[in-house]
Amino acid sequence: MDYLSIIKHPIEAELADFVSLFNQSLSHEDGLLGSALEHIRKRAGKRMRPMLILLMARNFGQITDVTQNAAVGLELLHTASLVHDDVVDESEERRGQASVNATYDNKVAVLVGDYILSTALLCVARTHSEQIVTYLAELGRTLSDGEILQLSNIGRKDISEDVYYDVIKQKTAALFEACAGIGALSSGASEEDVMAAKQFGQNLGIIFQIRDDIFDYYDSKEIGKPTGNDMAEGKLTLPVIHAVNNGGDEDMKRLALKVKDHSVTAEEIASLVDYTKRMGGIEYAEKRMWEFHAEAQRFLDERVGQQKIKESLQAYLDFVIKRNS
Repeated sequence: MDYLSIIKHPIEAELADFVSLFNQSLSHEDGLLGSALEHIRKRAGKRMRPMLILLMARNFGQITDVTQNAAVGLELLHTASLVHDDVVDESEERRGQASVNATYDNKVAVLVGDYILSTALLCVARTHSEQIVTYLAELGRTLSDGEILQLSNIGRKDISEDVYYDVIKQKTAALFEACAGIGALSSGASEEDVMAAKQFGQNLGIIFQIRDDIFDYYDSKEIGKPTGNDMAEGKLTLPVIHAVNNGGDEDMKRLALKVKDHSVTAEEIASLVDYTKRMGGIEYAEKRMWEFHAEAQRFLDERVGQQKIKESLQAYLDFVIKRNS
């Protein structure tokens, strides 16, 4: 099924307007800055988050200039966070191409990220909505808090599923939550509807991250990262957390702690990946995804009245859980 075509169908014209505005915001005449921004523009993804903002605005009202400026601001904030994340993680690739810090250097990447963040604030100021400006500012703090929580969790000696959810709620899920909430806000939705939209977005984000984490247990050029890459970076994700906390193998638990203190070898990571699969870690993570899917489905059934928008948001929800890249 071509999920992306179904998702885009009711908002094709508005999505094209968004892309034009977004590309304009990532343009500059200066040589180095202009080159770095062009490098970032070329790695455009599927536009999942902007599409969610547009669809949520259409669900509760109309897509307006407020919606578009908020969407550009949010996507720029997300883009800036990715540029900075690559510096923190010392990543050399992003979406299959060289990261900004690998192409230029860390100094350039940090400054370009700062420039994009400032542009995000400028765009969201054009909404003239104190609520939306405040929400975006709070989102920026939440994303940073999530990154710091993830870093501090690496040094902890426990392996906690609760902390895993805390991290992904403040990182990935917070963005989806903000897209859904701000999309609803931009079209004048009631406070009750905005809160329901935010919960829908959070559920989407949690599903998205768990699916991403499952990819790490399979080697795939399409996905763009080798098996065990998260563990190599000191991160324990839901499948292995479940396996080591419920498998009763103390040796594997010790290996998991070695992941957290960055002393694990490639062979030990391979053992942990294999153990996770044998102990049902992947199946458990998939089960949890479908539980969050059921929660998100209730929003579609109760608060989405227009048939075309419902079909689009249904395809969105199903794509997030079934995608293979």
